[in-house]
Amino acid sequence: MVTIQNKRGNIRITDDVITFLAGDAATNCFGVKGMAGKSRESGIYQLLRRESMSKGVSVTYNDDDSISISLHIVVDHGVNVVALCSSIMNEVSYKLHDATGVPVRSVDVYVDSMVMTD
Repeated sequence: MVTIQNKRGNIRITDDVITFLAGDAATNCFGVKGMAGKSRESGIYQLLRRESMSKGVSVTYNDDDSISISLHIVVDHGVNVVALCSSIMNEVSYKLHDATGVPVRSVDVYVDSMVMTD
């Protein structure tokens, strides 16, 4: 949880808000099929439904009051993965900082699967 203090009091932002914002920003990038989650039974990554996308996001709180984000994604076949991941890193960092005011130290993107589309 992030706590922001100002002259009127404290604002607390929960992990759920941060993971939702990060997942939403990532899945709105062209070429991202969705967030990936690891199956408990088989250990294989699978595409998560929109309402479960925060399971593909993890947040780490740093000592300098910044956050680090890890995203597990599924991409469309044929996209430039390096360019896509760079775009996701910029978009997630910008959207999180813009919406919450919390500095984002890093955004790590893990491409867990690629989907062939018809």
